[in-house]
Amino acid sequence: MDRFIEIKNLVKRFYGPVFFSRQKKAVRAVDRVSFGIDSNTVFGLVGESGCGKTSLVRSLLYLDPPTSGEVWFDGTLLGRLSSHDLRSFRKRMQIVFQDPNSALNPKMRIEGSLAEGLVNRKYPSRRRTRRIKQLLDLVGIASAHRSRFPHEFSGGQKQRIVIARALCMEPDFLILDEPVSNLDVSIQAQIINLLLDLKAELALTYLFISHDLNLVAYFSDYIGVMYQGRLMELGPTEEIMKHPCHPYTLKLFSSIPGTQAATVRENDGQSEASINGRSAVLLESCSFADACPIGDRSCRQARPFLKDIRPGHQVACFKV
Repeated sequence: MDRFIEIKNLVKRFYGPVFFSRQKKAVRAVDRVSFGIDSNTVFGLVGESGCGKTSLVRSLLYLDPPTSGEVWFDGTLLGRLSSHDLRSFRKRMQIVFQDPNSALNPKMRIEGSLAEGLVNRKYPSRRRTRRIKQLLDLVGIASAHRSRFPHEFSGGQKQRIVIARALCMEPDFLILDEPVSNLDVSIQAQIINLLLDLKAELALTYLFISHDLNLVAYFSDYIGVMYQGRLMELGPTEEIMKHPCHPYTLKLFSSIPGTQAATVRENDGQSEASINGRSAVLLESCSFADACPIGDRSCRQARPFLKDIRPGHQVACFKV
């Protein structure tokens, strides 16, 4: 495989309760998503809440295995690994969650939280203490504070500790699931700059998830725009920021203060309910058809897949 991470036709379904019908209803949280991530780059995944970003990354890590599709990691097909091999392999893939308050055990000292991964890796006690001090220093937390509890730290400090805990396993690949959305703007900048410094120092590869297009553009080398479980647009950051093409991407741009994206025509009276994911979407149609200003009947009769419109720039739209 020529990509460090390669995702092919990933599908994740969730099944609802049966109730009065005999057949369970399935919801496709992730619907045939494919993309790749090169080593030592940042791939930014942007989309509104509920579009399937977190379901995608949980499937990617096999924390909640995908219904179908393939996930390749550095030439290894994760679906073929046994549960034992996958557990050993997973140390190369770690995740930093959105809320550090729920990610840290409030009854456990910071030293104990960081030590869990090192214990699993069979670090001896003295080496474990030395490694914890190194990691805390690396993320800007005084190692003398390692005996404190989480409530004794600020939100930004707790997120630094969560990052240090992920680095305990010495991963090659970090998934950052909206890691700064709960922090003040000034603290967000500090955490983002810390992550960039760690990437350069440790040669890390990131998948960065956010609903903030400006933040994704600043942080990422490549951007994927997701809507209702599908990728709408994919390409290098500079290309997408200069030439956004998909109508949904243009809507995201228009929501950013001070940004003047290209306007789209027709049907501006469409209901916004479908933008928030409340409308029913046929599997073999465009998921954005009901809200699209330029969509027509053909968009409801077939599903558009990603196609190249410029080198490396792909859009899933019949009208582009």
